[in-house]
Amino acid sequence: MGRRFVRTALAGLAALTLAGSVGCGNGNGTDTAASAPGGAAGSGVTGTVTVFAAASLTESFTRIGKDFEAANPGTTVKFNFAGSSALATQIDQGAPADVFASAAPKNMQTVTDAGNGDGSPATFVKNQLVIAVPKGNPTGIRSLADLARPGVKVALCAQQVPCGAAASKVLSAAKVTVRPVTLEQDVKAALAKVKLGEVDAALVYRTDARAAAASVDGVEFPESSGAINPYPIVVLKKAPNPAGARAFVAYVRSDRGMAVLTSAGFQAP
Repeated sequence: MGRRFVRTALAGLAALTLAGSVGCGNGNGTDTAASAPGGAAGSGVTGTVTVFAAASLTESFTRIGKDFEAANPGTTVKFNFAGSSALATQIDQGAPADVFASAAPKNMQTVTDAGNGDGSPATFVKNQLVIAVPKGNPTGIRSLADLARPGVKVALCAQQVPCGAAASKVLSAAKVTVRPVTLEQDVKAALAKVKLGEVDAALVYRTDARAAAASVDGVEFPESSGAINPYPIVVLKKAPNPAGARAFVAYVRSDRGMAVLTSAGFQAP
């Protein structure tokens, strides 16, 4: 009778131990779902994250957005890519957005000066100009001074756009006078003029020329080192999804995000 009672008690204890083990999720008492990298239970991030980003970030941020969604099930990242000056104006006029990534501190400052930034912006990458020319460089552009040659058609970004301000700075420092045939509102529009064969050259970012390598060549020039653009990013004060905004900014600045950006040609800050 005594031995039968002991066997019954031991069987019950084993069943309780097994049930406890299953309830913990794994052998060390940690919930697997909560500890999974990027899992919804671990991050607590859901919903839509709306990101206003400089046009030059289009390819890199599109990739980062997909990676972020995969790492945070239940999230959707929506982008508004345009010239940084236009984006800053939209934000200051009340456009709903969670994150702003600018191609220059000046445009970011208009947003923070208006009280629309939540905390201090952080520089996450830098970018540098190159001369974009049609594939094969038919006009033979080899230097910044070549853009001033008679008959050479050049596209520049407008002065208020970061790529335009950088172009103006390097041209002024090099004492090269260029009379552009068109001034574009963002770097992608300037690059499109080269792709379409409407101009012989355009001053664009290195990253944009690399992204369009199938149809354009990028000509490096030493003067570009005098106008390297820092890119700041910030969570916006009126972000509809502040938790998602903070998580996205953190992901951009993480090793995974930086790997995407540097592979596209951006420089570490």
